[in-house]
Amino acid sequence: MLPSLSIVIPVYNGALSIAELVGQLHATLPTLADSFEVILVEDDGKDNSWQVICGLVSEYPQTVRAFKMSRNYGQHNALLCGLRAAVGGVIVTMDDDLQHPPDQIGTLLAKLSEGYDVVYGKPANEQHGLFRDLASQVTKWVLQNAMGAETAGSISAFRAIRRHVVRAFEHYSGPTVNLDVLLTWGTTRFTALPVRHEPRRLGVSNYTFRKLVSHSLNMVTGFSTMPLRIASVLGFVMTLFGLLVLVYVLGRYLIEGGSVAGFPFLASVIAIFSGAQLFTIGIIGEYLARMYQRSMARPTYVVREALGEEKRNV
Repeated sequence: MLPSLSIVIPVYNGALSIAELVGQLHATLPTLADSFEVILVEDDGKDNSWQVICGLVSEYPQTVRAFKMSRNYGQHNALLCGLRAAVGGVIVTMDDDLQHPPDQIGTLLAKLSEGYDVVYGKPANEQHGLFRDLASQVTKWVLQNAMGAETAGSISAFRAIRRHVVRAFEHYSGPTVNLDVLLTWGTTRFTALPVRHEPRRLGVSNYTFRKLVSHSLNMVTGFSTMPLRIASVLGFVMTLFGLLVLVYVLGRYLIEGGSVAGFPFLASVIAIFSGAQLFTIGIIGEYLARMYQRSMARPTYVVREALGEEKRNV
């Protein structure tokens, strides 16, 4: 039994499911911790989620706290808001769509007690469509390179985190947030274990293939230098290729006394080098864009309204 436990849930268009989820949590959490809190962060969705959340704060005045974002900042920005507000010794993050069963939280906590700082509850069976699963795997591959940790291949929004890890990025600022990369700033003690993953019964997923690809691009250029290294290797390969072409041209001239056929050969080489240069410039441009965004000092998130802040001690 834990002394204190915080549950952080980002909510976006979750009006249909959030009440049932909070009810299930209140049936489960008393068996796991002496005291607990449920933090709901409404990310300025398009339905009446905030009205539902206000009702939940009134229904569970001792345990539910809520924040409403001033605009839609994204899931990880909302998670960061909730993590900073949480006061429990262990923090569990989960989605609002009932795909992460509350009765599996105990499994994560049991694994956490073995000496880990972060435990992911990876789905035993993915419950998404083909393209969504493909995009998720691409995102995890990118994250694995950004984090430099094998566990990155098993990441999930269902996580158990020791509170001290959050201190590593409590002063982080910037519009681009990836919680899983930030967690590596505070620990290397990651693990993952399979848990039951329910099919989505209510609403539709807010993560499309396009959003996942955009998220991967933001993640890899915002928290990793891997693309710059790829550009450096590409530049070296193109330089080596140019030298080989020069050796070939000179060798043919010295041996056969003739030159290589002009326009087709020259056009092909120019196209290759031009493509490599534009690719490299594009990567550098992405990093310059990140620097420009940071220089504007845009906030990571802005809270429009907070409920239950007087209940900060779980």
